[in-house]
Amino acid sequence: MTDFKRTLITSALPYANGPVHIGHLAGVYVPADIYARYLRLKGEEVLFIGGSDEHGVPITLKARNAGITPQDVVDKYHAMIKDSFQRLGISFDVYSRTSAPIHYETASQFFRNLYDGGKFVEKTTAQYFDEETGQFLADRYIVGTCPKCGFEKAYGDQCESCGTSLSPTELITPRSMLSGNTPVLKETKHWYLPLDQYEPWLREWILEGHKEWKSNVYGQCKSWIDSGLQPRAVTRDLDWGVPVPLDEAQGKVLYVWFDAPIGYISATRELTPEWEKWWKERDTRMLHFIGKDNIVFHCIIFPAMLKAEGSYNLPDNVPANEFLNLEGDKISTSRNWAVWLHEYLEEFPGKEDVLKYVLTANAPETKDNDFTWKDFQTRNNSELVAILGNFVNRALVLTEKYFEATVPAAGAFTENDRQTLETLSVLKGEIEKSLNSFRFREALKNGMDMARLGNKYLADEEPWKVIKTDQERVKTILYVSLQVTANLTIALEPFLPFSMEKLRGFLNTGRLGWDQLGLTDLLPAGHRLNPSSLLFEKIEDKEIERQVEKLLATKKANEAATAGVTPAKDSINIDQFGMMDIRTGTVLEAEKVAKTQKLLKLKIDTGIDVRTVVSGIAEHYTPEEMVGKQVCILVNLEPRPLKGIESKGMILCAQDPSGKLVLVSPETVVKNGAEVK
Repeated sequence: MTDFKRTLITSALPYANGPVHIGHLAGVYVPADIYARYLRLKGEEVLFIGGSDEHGVPITLKARNAGITPQDVVDKYHAMIKDSFQRLGISFDVYSRTSAPIHYETASQFFRNLYDGGKFVEKTTAQYFDEETGQFLADRYIVGTCPKCGFEKAYGDQCESCGTSLSPTELITPRSMLSGNTPVLKETKHWYLPLDQYEPWLREWILEGHKEWKSNVYGQCKSWIDSGLQPRAVTRDLDWGVPVPLDEAQGKVLYVWFDAPIGYISATRELTPEWEKWWKERDTRMLHFIGKDNIVFHCIIFPAMLKAEGSYNLPDNVPANEFLNLEGDKISTSRNWAVWLHEYLEEFPGKEDVLKYVLTANAPETKDNDFTWKDFQTRNNSELVAILGNFVNRALVLTEKYFEATVPAAGAFTENDRQTLETLSVLKGEIEKSLNSFRFREALKNGMDMARLGNKYLADEEPWKVIKTDQERVKTILYVSLQVTANLTIALEPFLPFSMEKLRGFLNTGRLGWDQLGLTDLLPAGHRLNPSSLLFEKIEDKEIERQVEKLLATKKANEAATAGVTPAKDSINIDQFGMMDIRTGTVLEAEKVAKTQKLLKLKIDTGIDVRTVVSGIAEHYTPEEMVGKQVCILVNLEPRPLKGIESKGMILCAQDPSGKLVLVSPETVVKNGAEVK
């Protein structure tokens, strides 16, 4: 870090097709904001860049379904997201958007630089085309069955169930999201970034040069590189996005994952004419704060783009977080299973810092974590109110009561006084070490340890008792307590900015710098305090019950929406049905497929043979439950590989409205191999 004069912080650009939820905040924006505030407190030169990604296919789908234009969609959600971030206190230096003219200019010029430098490969390939709508289908306009895990609603670029990156032609039974029809393959020309040519450089730059990166980031990069990189198309056949700046590319736009990260550059250009200082001078450090689903784009594709262009800095670190779940279930925008930021701000006014505190204390830094409303309440009441708020309130109220809200002069320090004050600089070192390593949960705990230190000190010294016999001693006790309080305004400023501003108001002091953290004379004797009030308030059960009921209503609505019987499929004749060979069989062995949530590997006696079948039922049946069960199995289904295992057949299940799978089994035990007719 000492080699850098300034730090450029970027945060993943949220899609402007919906509001921001707590998963976005915990994964990206809260940790990025903490780090930016920390660097500013240290007096370092820092830029914190944000903006809306406005060219994704989800935006065009939302516009199409609503009968409005994509611009209408992004205008609405860009304004909502920007306002929500501002109200929460996410301290962007600029919050831009990729539909801005300066972004079109920047992205077009970036493409031209690579094109003119011969960095692209032109390919004419067969891509899916919807004959009914008369257009080529972008990756997210195509859904089908994932070849890796069997999830039936995988997109053409990624399976959101197992996380595997895909190409549309890998999908089983693909269909168009525009018409629902099976698309056809048709030739079209596109420009590709030849990632395979950058593989040796990426291997050296990441795998040898950045072993300090978080294990989840480093591991995902290694997996991608070891699997072999392939050329990646940087253009698409669409009418919404940055037009490809070539005469021969009419009707084509830049691929959103080529276009979006350039948004960091265009946002910096929008902010300052000195933008090149932040992107091209080698004494600038660049950090990307992202979620784990964006690792490949920020660690492999965007760096390869920057390397190909040749004049830009590369990221120094990419501290990506894992996912945050909600009440034990994956956050889902399509199912409205989320805590939306704009709604939280309306329903919990004045509690912006509470949300940031809880999301940091429970941050998914090394593994997926779960947000629950009960934990939210507990952390507010038991930590912010009972630890931090309690100490601050006691220190201030006692000073007001005994010394007319004036910092008293300290007398001779006892050993406990000295140890308490010396611990402040020790905690400063711990907080710094954690923040410098992007361990924000740990840093927050260390900051709260300062409040715990103050509480213990007051509990040990009991000034409310000592005042009866030794007023001079109480002066020293409260002097020490107020120095701890003043230190808290620095230590917790990155995490709780609104609350620390409020506390500085009580203390009648301005913002203190990070270099002052650990000092023991921040409030001199004779300094007047302002009237104080409670720093935090308890959250009552009824407020939490209201939020839980709101989620339960969402869950019931989702179940009701899926409760209808699926319409019958197209008719088939008896000969077509007769082609399916369904038999009874008994499960002999069962085990979970490694690194998957849904898959079980089953060994089944079909009466014909003993074969292996991979089935997506692991969330509904344990391996132990499956052993010995008699099932119905389609035995003449063409074998296919799933997670490196050849699956020979498919067992029959029924699915209820909640999504639970139930095995289809004979009413009584029959001989293995009996035909189901």
